[in-house]
Amino acid sequence: MTTSTITSAISFRTLGCISSGPVIDPESQVELEEKTRLINQVLELQHTLEELSARVDAVKEENLKLKSENQVLGQYIENLMSASSVFQTTDTKGKRK
Repeated sequence: MTTSTITSAISFRTLGCISSGPVIDPESQVELEEKTRLINQVLELQHTLEELSARVDAVKEENLKLKSENQVLGQYIENLMSASSVFQTTDTKGKRK
């Protein structure tokens, strides 16, 4: 439902208008404009919330992917270090005489 459809529905329900044309007193007009403004604001906030929610989901997914990649890289580095003699622990007590 579009904003104009909602606004029209509110104006007809609120004012009890018939198809021959609405008769609106100034107080009702101000009330209708305020309701319309509030509805537009709510719709805009809902849209913003949906966008933020989608962004949060995307960031969570990216975070999980990066954590997984970090684990793989960490394991790879550990394997390289254990295979290299440079990173092997030395027994300093046995070599001293």
